[in-house]
Amino acid sequence: MHDVRTVRAPSMLRLAAASLAGTAIEFYDFFVYGTAAALILGPLFFPTFSPVAGTLAAFGTFGVGFGARPLGSVLFGHIGDRHGRRPVLVGSLLLTGGSTVAVGCVPTYDTIGVAAPVLLLVLRFLQGLGLGGEWGGAVLLTAEHAPPERRGLWSSFPQVGPAVGFVLANGVVLALTATLSDAQFAQWGWRVPFWAAGVLAVLGLWLRSSLVESPRFLEIEAPARVPLAEVVRDHWRLVLLTAGALTVGYALFYAVTTWSLAYGTERLGVSRVVMLSCIMAAVVVKGALTPLVALLGDRLGRRPLCLAGCAAAALWMLPMVALLSTAEPLLMFLGFLGAMVAFVTMFAVIAAYLPELYEARVRCTGAAVGYNLGGVLGGALTPIVATTLAEQGGRVPWGVGAYLTGVALFSLGCFALLPETRPVPVVAEAAATA
Repeated sequence: MHDVRTVRAPSMLRLAAASLAGTAIEFYDFFVYGTAAALILGPLFFPTFSPVAGTLAAFGTFGVGFGARPLGSVLFGHIGDRHGRRPVLVGSLLLTGGSTVAVGCVPTYDTIGVAAPVLLLVLRFLQGLGLGGEWGGAVLLTAEHAPPERRGLWSSFPQVGPAVGFVLANGVVLALTATLSDAQFAQWGWRVPFWAAGVLAVLGLWLRSSLVESPRFLEIEAPARVPLAEVVRDHWRLVLLTAGALTVGYALFYAVTTWSLAYGTERLGVSRVVMLSCIMAAVVVKGALTPLVALLGDRLGRRPLCLAGCAAAALWMLPMVALLSTAEPLLMFLGFLGAMVAFVTMFAVIAAYLPELYEARVRCTGAAVGYNLGGVLGGALTPIVATTLAEQGGRVPWGVGAYLTGVALFSLGCFALLPETRPVPVVAEAAATA
């Protein structure tokens, strides 16, 4: 058994801030690729394709990152369940940051031919592998330090990280597109956000150097020998349900941030600056609401909010695509905002909900695998499916709205089959047993 007496309780605010910064940096790496795929990677790496086919091919390499994320959750989940949550944070940050910088150095198709998209594919895979471990390590380290009655609130800070990372990634791209000509952006400007990942990775390593190991992990007497085997044997149903439940969140987020960006610029003729500004504004609101909704989850429970978020998503998807098709900035923003509010109603509490569903000895693997399998179903497929459906429709892509509505209803059914996990307050528990 590990000696827990040597561990001092850290400042929750410092721990939460370090986790937030780390997830922000890693998701910056992941999102900057998605933005580049929507705006520029198609013609640079797939120039022999038609514009739509080039976008689909770029989204295909984008999807590879999601395919790698469950593998990363298995690899880093094994480390987290066997050796601790803290080593996961360092290893995943190094892998994701290094592969992101390398993307910015890959020559285009005109220079090295078919090797260019192949290298892009490999680096995107490594990026996804690292991010697959990041979420589990950051969330568990925070959740397992937090007091049970405020676990939702403190665990939500790593969940703010993706919004910060998205705004950073798109803010850099927005600044470049606003100051560079199209030729300059295509020649070298698109590489700058990838190179910046190296600086952010160094910052992230410095922030995480002072973190201590999770006290809950140190209490485990016999860590699982092969965590994945135990998860598959004892928790396979739970993994499938959590993956299905989280699918809608990924579908919503990437429909707004990736597919809509490509659709608005290519089909509707909206400028990159306007599209990025509308999307970023909605994501900023989503990030600001995350701790508030998580605090509500500590009071009302995790499952009710997840069910409400799914229902809201199902009702909002058709209005969202109708508002997008107007190409009016304010109306597009309102469409995106409604989707992000539905998203945050679910995902603000997920960082507390998933760890509470799994026993501590396999928690890093089980929670991360379920979370990242949902990413494959929702994040990898949505830009590809939505682009295909939109190409077959008219100006208003009703098929995309119907697809997203179906995904929301599917996830609603999965959440309905999951139990509530919010810890019972000590006072209420004592009264119930008196």
